[in-house]
Amino acid sequence: MATPADLPLFERFPALRRFPRAKLGRFPSPVTSAETLAAGLWLKREDLNAEPLGGNKVRALELLLGGVVAGDTVVTVGAAGSTHALATAIYARQLGARVRCFRWRQEMNPAAHRVAARTSEETGESGLSRTVVGAYGRAFVARLRGAHWVPAGGSSPLGVLGQVNAALELAKQIDEGVLPHPDRVVVPLGTGGTVAGLALGLAIGNVATEIVAVRVVPRVVANRRHVRALMSRTARLIERVTGASIPQPGAHNVRLVHDFFGGAYGRSTTVGDRVAADCLERIGIVVDPTYGAKTLAAAVMLANEQRGTTLFWLSFDGRWMAR
Repeated sequence: MATPADLPLFERFPALRRFPRAKLGRFPSPVTSAETLAAGLWLKREDLNAEPLGGNKVRALELLLGGVVAGDTVVTVGAAGSTHALATAIYARQLGARVRCFRWRQEMNPAAHRVAARTSEETGESGLSRTVVGAYGRAFVARLRGAHWVPAGGSSPLGVLGQVNAALELAKQIDEGVLPHPDRVVVPLGTGGTVAGLALGLAIGNVATEIVAVRVVPRVVANRRHVRALMSRTARLIERVTGASIPQPGAHNVRLVHDFFGGAYGRSTTVGDRVAADCLERIGIVVDPTYGAKTLAAAVMLANEQRGTTLFWLSFDGRWMAR
């Protein structure tokens, strides 16, 4: 595993080492060509960045679980098939903590059912709240009793720092010639932390590229105002701790795409299912229907229509589903 000195975020901003870090990940995550799916398409393999479960949530959890010790209680919230809830449960338990995951109902697909079942196994809790408000209410009570809070999706300024690090990591890979300079980076847009951190980190790293954020949750959660607020709050956090002046990306650097949502969180789509099947057949990678398949479908479309280099951010670890 990497040490804190190895993280580009800490190399760039040494003062940020003041935040405790749980060393969960293996970085940098690799990039690989996916030309068999579309010309100029590359994948950022976030699914390979940790064991026993990789994915984009690991980066946020390294900081959000920093300081958690054996015997602590960690609480979070999410939909029934939330990969954030699963990752939090796995890694909090790895640190010796008890985990409370208050979840609510969602439209389910086969992958979501498997994620939900495994989350229940990890936490020992299978019940679901009827509403989002109910889940947050139960979490609030747990926090009043001293539980360590991890926000939904890991999308707080502290958690977003993990995604800023991912962007600075990508900048180093580009500089080292590991992949071509991408014309666009295509990433799922859920609670917004990954999109906000990548956009902010690429601005800090002076990497001129477009972030294409493919919405996979309702607009009330995933919208431009929310993403920009996360970017601004994270930039202020860095400035407050380091004294540095942080550049923020302009509105033209982040494009939101709504056409691949499918009408409900967790609802698979025909185009997503088709591209996921192609991905498994041609390059042997499992892409989930909740986040990855919809986003990959958008990435393939953009690669075919706009040419250049398209980087798909593979945020979900489907390896355990294939075992």
